Amino acid sequence: MTDLSPSSTPADAAPPPAELRWSGFTHVGRVRRNNEDTFLALTFDGHEVHYLGKTGQASLAGADFVFAVSDGMGGEKSGEFASRIAIDRITRLLPKNFRLSAAGIAGGFDDILVELFSEIHIDLIEFGAAEECAGMGTTLSLAWFTPQWMYFAHVGDSRIYYLPRDGGLVQITHDHSHVGWLRRNGQINERESRTHPRRNALQQALGAGIQFIEPHVGSVAYLPGDRFLICSDGLNEGLWDRQLEELIRTPPPGLAGLPAAQRLVEEAVQASGRDNTTAVVIEVPAAPSAP
Repeated sequence: MTDLSPSSTPADAAPPPAELRWSGFTHVGRVRRNNEDTFLALTFDGHEVHYLGKTGQASLAGADFVFAVSDGMGGEKSGEFASRIAIDRITRLLPKNFRLSAAGIAGGFDDILVELFSEIHIDLIEFGAAEECAGMGTTLSLAWFTPQWMYFAHVGDSRIYYLPRDGGLVQITHDHSHVGWLRRNGQINERESRTHPRRNALQQALGAGIQFIEPHVGSVAYLPGDRFLICSDGLNEGLWDRQLEELIRTPPPGLAGLPAAQRLVEEAVQASGRDNTTAVVIEVPAAPSAP
């Protein structure tokens, strides 16, 4: 489990942020014929779910928000089907747990997310038993926003990054691969991980014939001015981590007018484009200065 909190919280800190701003974008790339990536943006309360547009800004006052990216696998249409199954299960299973958030019971989020991922995994294993769906599976990186806290769960090699307001970029999810383990333990660097011959070999995914999964779950206490990025591995294939941060925080004038997710994806596709490429960027707008 991973928990990140602000380095300091002054006594006169601003009240919990009231809004989120987001953008999402996906591209098939320059080689693949179909897009097996899927991204999700929705808001929900204890009664209903509302899908969100590719860009927007909305209040956290009466509802929670979920953003997710899944990268399907399995060939032909199976990967696309797998990622969509994952997204569909999210929309059906999370609203019933909104009352936990409304009551401020933080301890139950991990269990809810592990249960959600387990149910998706079981569904995909069952579908994968059919010959036409053999090997079907997906990665899934999910961020659940409540006032002050972002709870996340993750399986595979899609990623969630945290960009605190004071600078820097932190990958908060673990790539479920041997190459990811090597990098986390300092045995290879970012450049070596991008060219490693087994960089695409996953040790965990939802479905894909994998018997047991151990989702990486955790939480981040966020502040106004913080940002988050959820992406498929196609984005990391085209852009270095430092480029991700630069394009989000200080884009060049020619790209500054585009939504953050779109400029990331288009730059990654231009640099590589060998895989489907997807990004969702979530920002906690800074509170306006007092007059």
